[in-house]
Amino acid sequence: MTPDDDGAAGAVAAAPATPDPPVPTAGEVHSRYLLRVVQPALLGLMDGSISTLAPLFATAFATRVPHTAFLVGSAAAVGAGISMGFAEALSDTGEVTGRGNPVIRGAITGMATLLGGMMHALPFLIPRLGVALAVAYLVVGIELVAIAMIRNRYFGLGFWLSVLQVVVGGGLVFLAGILIGNS
Repeated sequence: MTPDDDGAAGAVAAAPATPDPPVPTAGEVHSRYLLRVVQPALLGLMDGSISTLAPLFATAFATRVPHTAFLVGSAAAVGAGISMGFAEALSDTGEVTGRGNPVIRGAITGMATLLGGMMHALPFLIPRLGVALAVAYLVVGIELVAIAMIRNRYFGLGFWLSVLQVVVGGGLVFLAGILIGNS
């Protein structure tokens, strides 16, 4: 070893050890999961389930053609998924808020929005409008109850209050779609 090697080895040995980061508690892990996964997914599911109702049902009532309603509903779901995914990813870096990786949050929100919008568009693949509408109404009801259940399970909100809030919001958008589609 040369004198320079001894000095470098001594400097490394003298450097203070970096302490291990603290292990998060179960509560902190749960809180991070809520902020980084559940909340973005719920946001997307709610937006996809509710925001796409008006264009989908307006088209169904205006054209009376299920396939056209399916195309408009699909376009609304895809557009909403892209929009919501970008909005969530660009809303913050996650560093200050602790909400995690913005790209992951954006992907979760975008996919949940797409899913929420597509679920009630799929019944319009049924060629008979009356049957397609009946199945779509049922699917919307299931979506709204699922949202209320998620809010109840993960955020401790009362189930029936959540149902009421989600149904009122969804009902207003649905009513707008029917009124516009029948005008």
